[in-house]
Order: sequence, then structure tokens, then C-alpha cells
Amino acid sequence: MKKVFIESYGCSANLSDSQVISGLLKENGFEIVNSPKKSDLNIINTCIVKNPTEQRMIHRIRELTKLKKPLVVAGCMPKTSQKLIEKINFNASMIGPDSIEGIVGVATATIEGRKIFFLKDLRKPKICLPKIRLNPIINIVPIAIGCLGDCSYCSVKFAKGRLFSYPKEKIIEEVRIAVKSGCKEIWITSQDNSCYGKDINSSLPELLNEVCKIDGEFFVRVGMMNPTHAKDILNQLIESYKNEKIFKFLHLPIQSGSNRVLEKMKRKYMIEDFIEIVNKFRKEIPNLTLSTDVIVGFPAETEGDFNQTISLIKKIKPNIVNISKFGARPKTEATNLRQLDMKVVNERSSILHNLVKKTSLENNKKWIGWKRKVLVDEKTKDGFIARNFAYKPIIIKTRKNVFGKIIETEIKDATANCLIAK
Repeated sequence: MKKVFIESYGCSANLSDSQVISGLLKENGFEIVNSPKKSDLNIINTCIVKNPTEQRMIHRIRELTKLKKPLVVAGCMPKTSQKLIEKINFNASMIGPDSIEGIVGVATATIEGRKIFFLKDLRKPKICLPKIRLNPIINIVPIAIGCLGDCSYCSVKFAKGRLFSYPKEKIIEEVRIAVKSGCKEIWITSQDNSCYGKDINSSLPELLNEVCKIDGEFFVRVGMMNPTHAKDILNQLIESYKNEKIFKFLHLPIQSGSNRVLEKMKRKYMIEDFIEIVNKFRKEIPNLTLSTDVIVGFPAETEGDFNQTISLIKKIKPNIVNISKFGARPKTEATNLRQLDMKVVNERSSILHNLVKKTSLENNKKWIGWKRKVLVDEKTKDGFIARNFAYKPIIIKTRKNVFGKIIETEIKDATANCLIAK
């Protein structure tokens, strides 16, 4: 029995791919091990969304290469940086993000000493396949691959291509199987959930409504949705969110508070659209958790543009802000634009981080005294992490084994990152 070590980086869709890779290999006679030093083959599932992430991938490929064992590089990097990978490890095999059903053949050939490129986009749903879940109560369900965007800074589109929505029936089957096997938390994921179904005459609200009809006690976390397409389905989406099985968690990236910058980013929406979506959601769904993304230092971002971003964050007061310093990605339009001085980018990033930390703490303190049921979905060294209806992370310190259970809690304290409960 050949031993395989797998490590994964990037988004929840990548994590799902790694779990499927593990499941397919195990089903075909491979043993999954927890160390690259114990393996006959190492697999790294890569992400290239940001420069720092790509640099980490380069470092890890070098480290795995030093072990002098067969290596498979999977994920987005083989589709965008094939020559770079070969420069680090000429003998490494590569498999693309839309090709993972071919992993058994690629793994077998690589162990035998053959170098394989399997980068063809199969355009087959990556669901209802064997998988090994890292968390036994959480099932990640990819609903599509690719997107309909053409953002001037994004390199992921080169790896995952245009939108390919998976059949609604297959997604429902995947969720039903997961719930029957004991999963209590379902993550709906893709590059942009809000454009799901536009290529197959369906929609995200239609899918969510069907998922919520499945019998069982479980909750659904809906992943990132771009304002561009979310505004087209806004009313139906809000109605879907009212179902008690849907976590009241909205991930809606803004990227900049300046319409001028958004236009240069080719984001296809305006600040007013973002505000309208947030306001309508908050009106219909109290205590909604709003998560957003901001890119600091996009080329041609003036001090005035950055101040508009600061003003928007102060006005909207999101619960979570994922901040990225702009870094030009290969082959993207933004690479050709005049880049800002990194000293300016770092200063702006620091200002925004301080504001977000203050805002997050203020938001979380409002939960002190809240008392209701939560789902315990993660173990820690000192206890557990639970999630309430708004998907707020709640620290619970206890020696009792409450993992996977729904328990009554009371929020006693808060930090900028989490709530603390009794």
C-alpha cells in the first residue's frame, strides 16, 4: 500500500478538492499519512490568489523537493505558473483544479517515475465523490467552478475559467448524503456563489430553498457573493436567508470605497449597489454578520480614494474585513498600471487594520448577555469553538465533550475576533 501525504492551501473550494483527492486515493488502495517524511508521494494543492500566497507555495514546493520524493503539484498554480514549478522541480507532475478526478492515475504514474501533466478542464461536477473530511461534522459543497467576472487584478480566472454550474440535483444529493452521515454544517462554496445557475437556467436562491427542504438538523453557511450578481437576485436571496437552516452570514466583498477605483478594477458594480444590498439585508435580517474584503493600494488609488474606503467602513461597520495589500499578478491588466509605493500601501493598510479592529470589538460587545443555542463545530486545546445563528465564533472553555452538539450558551465577554461564552 503506497503512502501519500497531502497539504492544501487557499479557499474552501481548494480544501474540498483536497478532501476529494484523499477520498479517491484511499478508495483506490493508497494510505493517507500525516507527514511528508512518511510518504511515498507528496501532493501539494496550491493557491495563487495573492503574491504572498504564491511565495509560500514556492517555498513549500522547494521544501518538499528537498525530500527527494515524487511530487504532484495540484490546484491553481499548475494552470498559471507551469514553468515556475518546473524550474523548482522539473520532475513534478501537475494536475489542474478542474481535473482532480484524474488524481489516481497521476499519483500512480508519478510514483512509478513518470512525469504527468493533467491540466485538462473536465467540466464535471466535483461532488458526490469519495472524500475524507478534516472535520467530521462539516461538509464543503462546491456548487460551481469559474466565474463571470473579468476583474483587472485577478489571476484565478486563468486557472478556473468561465462559470460552470453544477446540476442542482447532484448538489442536493451531496448535501443529503452528508447530513445522513452526521454532518451538521454545510458550506456552500464557489468563486462567486451569486452567479450560480446563470448558465443552466437556475439561481442560488432556488438552490438554497431546495437544500433547506432536506430532512435533518443542519445549518448552511453561504460563501462569498459578488455584489454584481447578488443585486440581481437580492429579494429572492433575502427570502432564502430567512430559513432557520441558513446561517445569517453574508460575505459580500467591496474591495474599495471609491467608484473610480472599482471601475479600474472592472468590478461591474458601484458603492451604491453594495450599500443597497447591505441595507436591505440588515432591514430584513437583524443581527446579520457582514463580512467584506478590501484591497489596499490598488494602482492609481489616491489618498482621496482611500479615505472613501475608510468612510465606507465607518458607515457600514462590517463585522469582518479581510484586508489585502495589492500585489500585481502575472498576465493581469493591473500589472501594466503604475504601482504605488509600498511604504504608502503599508501605511494605509495599518490605518485600515486599526479601524477594523476597533469596529469589530464594538460590534462584538453588543452580543454580551445574549443567551441561546449554538452549534459546537471545532475543537481547541482549551475547549471548543461554537457558532450561533449569525455564524459568530464563540469560545467555550469546558472539559466536557460537546463537539458536534447543539448546546445552550450565554455570552460573557468579547474580543475583536470572537465571543466568549459560559
